[in-house]
Amino acid sequence: MVRIAIIPVGGEAVRLRPLTVETSKAMVRFLNRPLVEMSILHLARQGVREFYFGVRGYYNYRDIYDYFQEGKWFSAKYGVDVRVRYMPRVETRGNAEAVLATLEYYDINEPVLVFQGDNIFQLDVQGMYNFHKSKKSFITIALKEEAGDLSEFGVAAVDEEMRILRFVEKPKRREEAPSNLVNTGLYLLSEDFRAFFKGEVGVKLYSEGRLDFGGDVIPTVIETGLPVYGYLTQGYWFDVGTPQRYLKAVKHLLKVLTPADLEAEEIAPSVYAQGTSEQSKALKSKIAEDVKSGVIKAEGNVLLGRHVQVGINTYLRDSVVDNYVVIGEDSIVEDSVIMDRSHVGKGVVIRRSIIGRHVYIGDGAVIEDAVVADDAVVGAGAALRNVKVWPHKNIEKGVKLEGFSVL
Repeated sequence: MVRIAIIPVGGEAVRLRPLTVETSKAMVRFLNRPLVEMSILHLARQGVREFYFGVRGYYNYRDIYDYFQEGKWFSAKYGVDVRVRYMPRVETRGNAEAVLATLEYYDINEPVLVFQGDNIFQLDVQGMYNFHKSKKSFITIALKEEAGDLSEFGVAAVDEEMRILRFVEKPKRREEAPSNLVNTGLYLLSEDFRAFFKGEVGVKLYSEGRLDFGGDVIPTVIETGLPVYGYLTQGYWFDVGTPQRYLKAVKHLLKVLTPADLEAEEIAPSVYAQGTSEQSKALKSKIAEDVKSGVIKAEGNVLLGRHVQVGINTYLRDSVVDNYVVIGEDSIVEDSVIMDRSHVGKGVVIRRSIIGRHVYIGDGAVIEDAVVADDAVVGAGAALRNVKVWPHKNIEKGVKLEGFSVL
C-alpha cells in the first residue's frame, strides 16, 4: 500500500501566466477550489495519508501553507485522516532534489508516489503499486495514451513487458514518437530511491545539479539498467500548465464528474450549483427558476459557486462561475471560467477566456481568447482578443487590444 505522496512545487509556472504571477500554480482556482486540492482528495480516498509539499519560492510556500496548514480542516471536511507537511527551506535544483530533500529530512524509507501540482488525474493507486511490486521496479511511471499532438510530452518507448527503454522528449513530428504513451509526471518510487543518490551515478548527478526527473534522473536510471516500468493508466489526466489546457480540462471534467464530485446539486439540466447556507439556497432557487423559465439560458454543462448572482437574459454555456461572482443582465459567458468575487457588468461577452479573482469588468466589454489575472479592471466597452492582462492592471474604457500582453 502507498501511504505517502510528495508534490514538488518549485517552478514559476511561466506557461500559465498571468494567473501565476502572484499565485502558486498548485493553488490556481479550478472548479471553484484550488487545483491541487482535487488531487489530494482523490488520493486520500484511496488510502494515501501523508502529503509532503516540496515547495520552493515565496508564493508557492505562502499560498500552499496558508491554505492547507497541517491538513486538519481537510480531514474534517472530507472525512479522511490526512497530514500535510512541508520541505524545509533549502535551495533545490530540480523536482527530484525537492523529493530527495523531503525523503532525507523526514527519513522516509517506503514507496512514495510523486505527482505534479498542476496535473489533474484519475489513478488507481493500488493497481499501480501492485504492478510496481510485481515487476520489482525501481521507478514506475504512469503512462497515458494520447491520441493528439505529442509535441509537448515525453513519449515512452517500451518493450512487451512495459519496461521503459527510453523517452523521446517533445517529438516535433508524430513519426518521431516511439509510441503514443506519454509521461504523466506520476511516479512511484521504490524504497531504494534514496540509496541511489549515495552510489557513484547518483552522487555524480547530484554534484552536477542534474536533478530533474524527466530530463536527468529517469534517463540516467534507465541507462544504468535499473528497472523502470510504465503503468498504463485508464483514467483522465490533464496537464493544466497553459490556459488552453486549463479550459480543456474544465470542459471535460464538467461532463464526467458527478454532482458529488463537484460538491454541487443539479438545479436544472446540466446546471450545477454549490452552497448550503440559506442565502445560497435562495440564490440557487432563483437561478433554477430563471433557467427553467428561459429568463436565463444555459447550455452544455455549467458549474455555479456559492452566492452567485446572474442577471436576466444572460447566456451561459460550458462554463464555471466561482463564489460571490455577479454577472449583469444581457451577458454571454461561453467556454470560460470566472473566478471568485469578480463582477461582470451588463451586456458583457466572455468567450474561451479565464477571468481571475476579484476582477471588475465594465458594461459592454468583450473578452475573447484572453486571460485576465487577479484584481484587474476592464473598463466599459473595452474589447480584448487574445490578450493577457497581468494582476492589478487597469484597462481603460473603450480600449481595443488584440494579441497583446498588459504587463
